Order: sequence, then C-alpha cells, then structure tokens
Amino acid sequence: MPTRSPVPQEVSDALQRVVRRWQQLPLDHALRCAPAVRALLADLAGDDAPLLPDLGPGVLMDQLAVLVFDACAAGGPGVDSLPSRLRGLLAGLS
Repeated sequence: MPTRSPVPQEVSDALQRVVRRWQQLPLDHALRCAPAVRALLADLAGDDAPLLPDLGPGVLMDQLAVLVFDACAAGGPGVDSLPSRLRGLLAGLS
C-alpha cells in the first residue's frame, strides 16, 4: 500500500508552481529573490531550528520542499497558510 504524503494537494500545487518559476529565473534575479525564500525557510524551520546553511540559489527549492514537507508532517498551525504564502512568494518571483 503506497504511503500518502502529508502535504495537502493545494500546498503541493503551489510549491510546484514556485519551483517551476524559480527554475526559469536568470541567476541575477534568483539572487535578488533569495532573501524572500530564505525568510520563508527560516519561518518554516522555526525558532528552535539551527540556522539553515546558505548553499546558493541552486539548492533553495530543495530546502523549501523539505521544509514544506516537514511542516505539513508536523501539522503545525502554519500549514493552513502555506498555499497563500507560497502564492505570495511566487508573485514576488515575477
């Protein structure tokens, strides 16, 4: 029996749109947008988490996917706002 993902479909769809857009960004634009992504990463990681390493723009979407998965699996109160937060991030990438 396949394991069901803890990530709601709406969150998964929004994350996929962000990742696709990120992959299309020129490097200079991605570097300008990286602080917004890192802010969301820090928020998803929480205050108790160690500082996430800055591994460059090529890894940011992988870090985002992992932290979105972890947040959804933990079922914290911020999960309900993830679709709108990801849409806001997407708007900032344009």
